[in-house]
Amino acid sequence: MGWPGLILLGAVVGLVSWWLHPLRRASRVSLWVALLVGVAGAAIAHMAGNVVQLFHDGDTLEWPVCTAFALVAVAVTVGLLSRR
Repeated sequence: MGWPGLILLGAVVGLVSWWLHPLRRASRVSLWVALLVGVAGAAIAHMAGNVVQLFHDGDTLEWPVCTAFALVAVAVTVGLLSRR
């Protein structure tokens, strides 16, 4: 997966996870923040996986790891910044 695919994956995961999060309406996180956090989460997972040699560029394990890390990053961000 190259950088354009990584950015697209992070943006889509950020959008979907922001939209489906139960605390979205009570949160101060706007859509563009969720998109940025999703892209950053996918990029961090990609770089960390390459550093520890968990996967090489294009391997099957790279997609689910980057997706899961971006999903968790957006969920935690929206959850922590919600008004309770």
